[in-house]
Amino acid sequence: MLKFDSNNLPQLNFKTAMKKPIPIQCAQIDDVFEVETMEGTLRGKKGDWLIVGVNGEVYPCDREIFEKTYQIIS
Repeated sequence: MLKFDSNNLPQLNFKTAMKKPIPIQCAQIDDVFEVETMEGTLRGKKGDWLIVGVNGEVYPCDREIFEKTYQIIS
């Protein structure tokens, strides 16, 4: 089994890709929260976002990652 970590990436033929502009549902939560996900119970911090993905799955997203990755459209 191959194993990778960000501090020791092998020399691979990396390509550049961009996330598809697929609308998702999201809400910023103003309190600490927990959400049951396919990976188990995950916690969100105050100010993190609750996201409903393209297949109806729910998960928390860190506020800073959300701001780098998503743009509110409505």
